Amino acid sequence: MKDYKKYYTIPATPEEIYLALTNPFTIELWTGEPAVMSTEQGTEFSMWDEAIVGKNIEFEENKKVVQQWYFDGQDEPSIVTIKLHADKQGSSVELRHTNIPDEAYQDITGGWDEAYMGGLTDFFSSF
Repeated sequence: MKDYKKYYTIPATPEEIYLALTNPFTIELWTGEPAVMSTEQGTEFSMWDEAIVGKNIEFEENKKVVQQWYFDGQDEPSIVTIKLHADKQGSSVELRHTNIPDEAYQDITGGWDEAYMGGLTDFFSSF
């Protein structure tokens, strides 16, 4: 199991990014896929046609999202924490993803850079 931590700069306010992370309609705009999402603690979520599924653990409006991502056959919970900080270029997004299965590490970290955070950056850069 491996952990991953990285900072991203996204050209949007923390409020805009929080909405893009938590509103299923906005998620569909930047992913191109329907999503199941709620800001209610303990609810299940899915994105990218269920390529990512898990449970919502904690929300701090416009500041933080904490989720558990499910991986088949994994005993240790894989926790994703996204913290949003205002920045002169928009927002600094702090990502921490713990307990990533070794065999999925390259795909997951590449997905964070290209599809997830890359998708958000492309979405907000288009305005």
